[in-house]
Amino acid sequence: MAFFRFEQFESRLLTPHLSSAAAPVIEGQYMYFCLVHKEAGTGSELHYHPNELLIFPLRGKINAIVGKDRRIVPPGTFVHCPAYARHSMKATEDGPVDYLYIKDLTWTVVGLAADEAVPERAMTIDEVNRAHAAGELGRGAGEPQRSQAIVEGLANCYYPIIETLDAPAGSARRSTWIDGERIRFGFHDAPEGASEQTHESEHERFVYLLQGSARIEVDGTGKHCGPGDIAHLARGSAWSIHTSATPTRYAVVESTPWLENRIDTMSPEEQARARVERKAN
Repeated sequence: MAFFRFEQFESRLLTPHLSSAAAPVIEGQYMYFCLVHKEAGTGSELHYHPNELLIFPLRGKINAIVGKDRRIVPPGTFVHCPAYARHSMKATEDGPVDYLYIKDLTWTVVGLAADEAVPERAMTIDEVNRAHAAGELGRGAGEPQRSQAIVEGLANCYYPIIETLDAPAGSARRSTWIDGERIRFGFHDAPEGASEQTHESEHERFVYLLQGSARIEVDGTGKHCGPGDIAHLARGSAWSIHTSATPTRYAVVESTPWLENRIDTMSPEEQARARVERKAN
Protein backbone atom coordinates (compact mmCIF):
# COMPACT_ATOMS: atom_id res chain seq x y z
CA MET A 1 0.00 0.00 0.00
CA ALA A 2 1.47 3.35 -1.05
CA PHE A 3 -0.99 5.90 0.39
CA PHE A 4 -1.96 6.57 4.01
CA ARG A 5 -3.40 9.05 6.46
CA PHE A 6 -2.41 9.14 10.10
CA GLU A 7 -6.09 8.78 11.03
CA GLN A 8 -5.96 5.21 9.73
CA PHE A 9 -3.56 4.21 12.53
CA GLU A 10 -4.06 3.84 16.26
CA SER A 11 -2.45 6.59 18.32
CA ARG A 12 -0.33 5.13 21.11
CA LEU A 13 1.87 6.46 23.89
CA LEU A 14 5.46 6.16 22.69
CA THR A 15 7.35 6.31 26.00
CA PRO A 16 4.63 6.62 28.66
CA HIS A 17 6.92 6.76 31.72
CA LEU A 18 8.92 9.66 30.26
CA SER A 19 6.59 11.54 27.92
CA SER A 20 2.98 12.51 27.19
CA ALA A 21 3.64 11.96 23.45
CA ALA A 22 0.95 9.96 21.67
CA ALA A 23 1.24 9.15 17.97
CA PRO A 24 0.17 6.88 15.15
CA VAL A 25 3.29 5.13 13.86
CA ILE A 26 3.87 4.19 10.21
CA GLU A 27 6.79 1.81 9.92
CA GLY A 28 8.80 1.72 6.71
CA GLN A 29 11.83 -0.34 5.82
CA TYR A 30 14.31 2.19 7.22
CA MET A 31 12.24 4.85 9.03
CA TYR A 32 9.41 5.41 11.48
CA PHE A 33 7.05 8.18 10.30
CA CYS A 34 4.79 9.57 13.05
CA LEU A 35 2.58 12.51 14.00
CA VAL A 36 3.06 13.32 17.68
CA HIS A 37 0.40 15.07 19.75
CA LYS A 38 0.97 16.67 23.15
CA GLU A 39 -1.51 18.62 25.23
CA ALA A 40 -0.68 22.14 26.41
CA GLY A 41 2.05 22.23 29.03
CA THR A 42 2.90 18.53 28.72
CA GLY A 43 5.79 16.75 27.07
CA SER A 44 8.89 14.73 27.78
CA GLU A 45 11.51 14.57 30.45
CA LEU A 46 15.12 14.88 29.32
CA HIS A 47 15.90 11.68 27.45
CA TYR A 48 17.81 10.22 24.50
CA HIS A 49 17.87 7.28 22.10
CA PRO A 50 20.31 5.64 19.70
CA ASN A 51 18.26 6.79 16.67
CA GLU A 52 18.47 10.09 14.85
CA LEU A 53 15.28 12.14 15.29
CA LEU A 54 13.73 14.76 12.99
CA ILE A 55 10.93 17.06 14.20
CA PHE A 56 8.78 19.48 12.20
CA PRO A 57 5.90 21.20 14.08
CA LEU A 58 2.59 21.63 12.26
CA ARG A 59 0.45 23.21 15.01
CA GLY A 60 1.31 24.90 18.28
CA LYS A 61 4.75 25.67 19.69
CA ILE A 62 7.38 23.40 21.21
CA ASN A 63 9.41 24.31 24.28
CA ALA A 64 12.46 22.42 23.02
CA ILE A 65 15.82 21.45 24.49
CA VAL A 66 18.56 19.75 22.46
CA GLY A 67 21.73 19.24 24.44
CA LYS A 68 21.63 22.44 26.53
CA ASP A 69 20.10 24.69 23.87
CA ARG A 70 16.52 25.63 24.80
CA ARG A 71 14.25 27.42 22.30
CA ILE A 72 10.57 28.00 21.54
CA VAL A 73 9.96 26.34 18.17
CA PRO A 74 6.98 27.38 16.00
CA PRO A 75 5.57 25.65 12.91
CA GLY A 76 7.97 26.11 10.01
CA THR A 77 11.13 25.51 12.05
CA PHE A 78 12.83 22.12 11.74
CA VAL A 79 14.58 20.47 14.71
CA HIS A 80 17.36 17.90 14.27
CA CYS A 81 18.33 15.62 17.16
CA PRO A 82 21.46 13.60 16.35
CA ALA A 83 21.63 10.03 17.61
CA TYR A 84 22.19 9.94 21.39
CA ALA A 85 21.60 13.71 21.79
CA ARG A 86 19.83 14.54 25.04
CA HIS A 87 16.57 16.38 24.40
CA SER A 88 13.11 17.29 25.63
CA MET A 89 10.05 18.48 23.69
CA LYS A 90 7.09 20.04 25.52
CA ALA A 91 3.99 21.84 24.28
CA THR A 92 3.97 25.42 25.50
CA GLU A 93 1.21 26.55 27.84
CA ASP A 94 -0.44 28.37 24.90
CA GLY A 95 -2.02 25.20 23.55
CA PRO A 96 -1.45 21.67 22.24
CA VAL A 97 1.20 20.81 19.69
CA ASP A 98 1.33 18.42 16.74
CA TYR A 99 4.57 17.65 14.94
CA LEU A 100 5.99 15.27 12.37
CA TYR A 101 8.34 12.89 14.17
CA ILE A 102 10.73 10.74 12.15
CA LYS A 103 13.25 8.23 13.49
CA ASP A 104 15.53 5.74 11.83
CA LEU A 105 14.88 2.03 12.36
CA THR A 106 18.19 1.18 14.06
CA TRP A 107 16.29 1.28 17.38
CA THR A 108 12.66 1.37 18.44
CA VAL A 109 10.73 4.62 19.01
CA VAL A 110 10.90 4.07 22.79
CA GLY A 111 13.23 6.56 24.48
CA LEU A 112 15.64 6.26 27.41
CA ALA A 113 15.89 8.53 30.45
CA ALA A 114 18.88 10.87 30.30
CA ASP A 115 20.54 9.04 33.20
CA GLU A 116 19.72 5.54 31.91
CA ALA A 117 22.11 3.12 30.21
CA VAL A 118 21.24 1.71 26.79
CA PRO A 119 19.65 -1.67 27.59
CA GLU A 120 20.72 -5.00 26.17
CA ARG A 121 17.40 -5.24 24.36
CA ALA A 122 15.14 -2.43 23.19
CA MET A 123 11.49 -2.31 24.23
CA THR A 124 8.70 -2.15 21.68
CA ILE A 125 5.76 0.25 22.03
CA ASP A 126 3.51 -2.63 23.08
CA GLU A 127 5.98 -3.81 25.70
CA VAL A 128 6.58 -0.38 27.23
CA ASN A 129 2.84 0.34 27.45
CA ARG A 130 2.12 -3.02 29.07
CA ALA A 131 4.93 -2.51 31.58
CA HIS A 132 3.76 1.03 32.32
CA ALA A 133 0.16 -0.13 32.87
CA ALA A 134 1.44 -2.79 35.26
CA GLY A 135 3.43 -0.22 37.27
CA GLU A 136 6.76 -1.79 36.30
CA LEU A 137 8.44 1.34 34.91
CA GLY A 138 8.99 3.50 37.97
CA ARG A 139 11.94 5.89 37.74
CA GLY A 140 14.87 4.60 39.77
CA ALA A 141 18.02 6.36 40.89
CA GLY A 142 19.52 6.10 37.40
CA GLU A 143 23.07 5.34 36.33
CA PRO A 144 24.46 8.59 34.87
CA GLN A 145 27.94 7.08 34.63
CA ARG A 146 26.59 4.51 32.13
CA SER A 147 24.36 6.85 30.16
CA GLN A 148 25.40 7.50 26.55
CA ALA A 149 23.40 10.73 26.30
CA ILE A 150 25.28 13.53 24.52
CA VAL A 151 24.83 16.88 26.28
CA GLU A 152 27.92 18.95 25.45
CA GLY A 153 29.42 19.91 22.11
CA LEU A 154 26.31 19.75 19.94
CA ALA A 155 26.17 22.24 17.07
CA ASN A 156 23.04 24.26 16.28
CA CYS A 157 20.09 21.87 15.82
CA TYR A 158 17.36 24.40 14.90
CA TYR A 159 16.60 25.34 11.28
CA PRO A 160 13.98 28.02 10.48
CA ILE A 161 12.59 27.17 7.03
CA ILE A 162 9.45 29.29 6.61
CA GLU A 163 7.93 31.99 8.82
CA THR A 164 4.52 30.31 9.01
CA LEU A 165 3.07 27.26 7.24
CA ASP A 166 0.29 29.43 5.78
CA ALA A 167 2.69 32.06 4.41
CA PRO A 168 1.85 33.20 0.86
CA ALA A 169 3.12 30.94 -1.89
CA GLY A 170 6.13 32.01 -3.93
CA SER A 171 6.14 32.56 -7.67
CA ALA A 172 8.73 29.82 -8.24
CA ARG A 173 9.47 26.35 -6.96
CA ARG A 174 11.53 26.28 -3.76
CA SER A 175 13.09 23.24 -2.13
CA THR A 176 15.01 23.19 1.14
CA TRP A 177 16.90 20.04 2.13
CA ILE A 178 18.50 19.32 5.50
CA ASP A 179 20.70 16.22 5.48
CA GLY A 180 21.14 14.27 8.68
CA GLU A 181 23.47 11.33 8.94
CA ARG A 182 20.64 8.82 8.54
CA ILE A 183 17.60 10.72 7.26
CA ARG A 184 17.10 13.73 4.97
CA PHE A 185 14.28 16.25 5.41
CA GLY A 186 12.94 18.28 2.51
CA PHE A 187 10.46 21.18 2.50
CA HIS A 188 8.96 22.00 -0.89
CA ASP A 189 6.94 24.95 -2.15
CA ALA A 190 5.61 24.18 -5.64
CA PRO A 191 3.59 26.56 -7.84
CA GLU A 192 0.51 25.36 -9.69
CA GLY A 193 1.27 22.87 -12.44
CA ALA A 194 4.73 21.92 -11.14
CA SER A 195 5.92 18.35 -11.71
CA GLU A 196 8.58 15.99 -10.43
CA GLN A 197 9.19 12.46 -11.65
CA THR A 198 11.61 9.66 -10.75
CA HIS A 199 11.72 6.36 -12.61
CA GLU A 200 13.55 4.53 -9.83
CA SER A 201 13.81 6.05 -6.36
CA GLU A 202 17.27 5.51 -4.87
CA HIS A 203 15.96 5.77 -1.30
CA GLU A 204 12.88 5.11 0.78
CA ARG A 205 10.64 8.18 1.02
CA PHE A 206 7.59 9.47 2.85
CA VAL A 207 5.81 12.45 1.28
CA TYR A 208 3.38 14.47 3.45
CA LEU A 209 1.03 17.07 1.90
CA LEU A 210 0.89 20.23 4.02
CA GLN A 211 -1.11 22.59 1.81
CA GLY A 212 -2.77 22.59 -1.61
CA SER A 213 -3.31 19.48 -3.69
CA ALA A 214 -1.40 17.24 -6.04
CA ARG A 215 -1.71 14.00 -7.94
CA ILE A 216 0.90 11.51 -6.79
CA GLU A 217 1.64 8.23 -8.55
CA VAL A 218 3.68 5.39 -7.04
CA ASP A 219 4.46 2.41 -9.28
CA GLY A 220 1.47 3.16 -11.51
CA THR A 221 -1.06 3.70 -8.70
CA GLY A 222 -2.25 7.28 -8.48
CA LYS A 223 -4.17 9.40 -6.00
CA HIS A 224 -5.32 13.02 -5.82
CA CYS A 225 -3.83 14.09 -2.49
CA GLY A 226 -4.66 16.96 -0.14
CA PRO A 227 -3.43 18.15 3.26
CA GLY A 228 -2.67 15.22 5.55
CA ASP A 229 -2.24 12.65 2.80
CA ILE A 230 0.92 10.54 2.88
CA ALA A 231 2.66 8.68 0.06
CA HIS A 232 5.21 5.98 0.84
CA LEU A 233 7.90 5.05 -1.69
CA ALA A 234 10.01 1.96 -1.25
CA ARG A 235 13.51 1.96 -2.71
CA GLY A 236 13.32 1.36 -6.43
CA SER A 237 9.79 2.72 -6.78
CA ALA A 238 8.78 4.86 -9.75
CA TRP A 239 6.90 7.96 -8.64
CA SER A 240 5.69 11.35 -9.78
CA ILE A 241 3.97 14.38 -8.27
CA HIS A 242 2.01 16.98 -10.25
CA THR A 243 0.52 19.95 -8.40
CA SER A 244 -3.02 21.03 -9.20
CA ALA A 245 -4.39 24.50 -9.90
CA THR A 246 -3.23 25.82 -6.53
CA PRO A 247 0.27 26.13 -5.05
CA THR A 248 1.26 23.12 -2.98
CA ARG A 249 3.46 22.64 0.08
CA TYR A 250 4.76 19.26 1.10
CA ALA A 251 7.43 17.68 3.29
CA VAL A 252 9.62 14.75 2.27
CA VAL A 253 11.81 12.49 4.38
CA GLU A 254 14.13 9.94 2.86
CA SER A 255 16.69 7.38 4.00
CA THR A 256 20.39 7.98 3.39
CA PRO A 257 22.95 5.48 2.06
CA TRP A 258 24.47 5.31 5.56
CA LEU A 259 21.17 4.22 7.09
CA GLU A 260 20.36 1.75 4.33
CA ASN A 261 23.76 0.11 4.61
CA ARG A 262 23.58 0.01 8.42
CA ILE A 263 20.21 -1.72 8.51
CA ASP A 264 20.86 -3.97 5.52
CA THR A 265 24.06 -5.30 7.13
CA MET A 266 22.76 -5.75 10.68
CA SER A 267 23.52 -9.16 12.13
CA PRO A 268 20.61 -11.23 13.48
CA GLU A 269 21.84 -10.45 16.98
CA GLU A 270 21.85 -6.68 16.29
CA GLN A 271 18.38 -6.87 14.77
CA ALA A 272 17.08 -8.73 17.81
CA ARG A 273 18.62 -6.19 20.20
CA ALA A 274 17.21 -3.22 18.30
CA ARG A 275 13.89 -5.00 17.60
CA VAL A 276 14.22 -4.48 13.86
CA GLU A 277 11.65 -6.64 12.09
CA ARG A 278 11.98 -5.19 8.58
CA LYS A 279 8.25 -5.27 7.89
CA ALA A 280 7.03 -2.28 5.90
CA ASN A 281 3.33 -1.43 5.76
